[in-house]
Amino acid sequence: MQIYLDHSATTPPRSEVIAVMQQALASDWGNPSSLHAWGKRAATWVETARLQVAASVNAPPESIAFTSGGTESNNWVFAGIQQRVSDSKPSNRSNPSAQSNQSDQSAPHVIISQIEHSAIRRPAQALEQQGWRVTYLPVDRMGRLDPQRLAAAIAPETVLVSLIYGQSEVGTLQPIAELAAIARERGVLFHTDAVQVMGRVTIDLESLPVDFLSMSSHKLYGPKGVGALYIRPGCKLAPLLLGGGQESGLRSGTQAVPNIAGFGVAAELAMQERVIEVPRLERLRDRLFDRLAHRHELQPTGHREQRLPHHVSFCLIDPLLQESGITGQSLVKQLDLAGIAASSGSACNSGTIAPSAVLTAMGYDDRTARGALRLTLGRDTTEADIDWTVIAIEQILDRLQPKTRPVRPHLIAP
Repeated sequence: MQIYLDHSATTPPRSEVIAVMQQALASDWGNPSSLHAWGKRAATWVETARLQVAASVNAPPESIAFTSGGTESNNWVFAGIQQRVSDSKPSNRSNPSAQSNQSDQSAPHVIISQIEHSAIRRPAQALEQQGWRVTYLPVDRMGRLDPQRLAAAIAPETVLVSLIYGQSEVGTLQPIAELAAIARERGVLFHTDAVQVMGRVTIDLESLPVDFLSMSSHKLYGPKGVGALYIRPGCKLAPLLLGGGQESGLRSGTQAVPNIAGFGVAAELAMQERVIEVPRLERLRDRLFDRLAHRHELQPTGHREQRLPHHVSFCLIDPLLQESGITGQSLVKQLDLAGIAASSGSACNSGTIAPSAVLTAMGYDDRTARGALRLTLGRDTTEADIDWTVIAIEQILDRLQPKTRPVRPHLIAP
């Protein structure tokens, strides 16, 4: 029996997605920038997908720029803002050390959280190395941000706030509308990484006061290698890539037409099915949590209510298992042997044995933060899958226990 419970890492492309990709690849393979019929057919796929993606988040089509995925979208925001700030300042060519000599307080300021994806954290750290000031907002034990901390952190030099919408490792949803409203009131640009949220939580960009929002196709049953960045109309962002001026001059490079076409179909289907699929996933999610609630070895992580609908996560807290070297990766490997795909933290970092930076930011010690286990559900997940997974996890934990319990010495009669 094979059970895939790693949908936050990636999702299987839908048959409808594969069908349109095959057509675009086999029949309409022209360059969408060409003026002839072949090019026009390819361009139709791109613009149809733009309409579909825009509709799925209730945004104007011209606000959607296609990228290679969530990582590029996130990096683009930071690089674009950096260029924008650089362009607005007088040249320091006559004094190369001028930027490095400026006080920390006068340096451009960016605010992120301590639980951002590495595609946000590392661009912020790169700016920090170039003299920018970065504030890393703390979170509580559930992984939630306090909006008042954001309000207090914004300074006159703040040029960007970037806060994740749905955390991929622990599933916690942030109060993005409230956080974004605080930034807008202060006149500060606001970006959110919504890669895990799109297709699972309603996003209405007509009412949500964000300036930039990152999306990724392969998290909602579309192909890998394509995503999008929402750029609020009227908000300028310097291009990340220069060249032929595709995507209205914002993102040069010949568009990956089949991937974009697949992304459009995936976004449209996710929007159509969300009203039925999200409550179903929530029921399965809660069933998995509840059926493992009695296992003292596991502690749920993240916020139980303000949570991604498909997301279940735990950390291993049994001290004897921890002392014997059992980690979240150990559980993942055991589940894999049972035919169940799970993960230990983010798929982008799960190859390491370092403690989860997200869990440590939430107050867990390093040993516990190495014991992360994430199970994320999808369209094909059933109650039977949940129940079988519970049995497998319990058997694994029971099997590990005898090997880790200390042996009591036999009493020898005098």
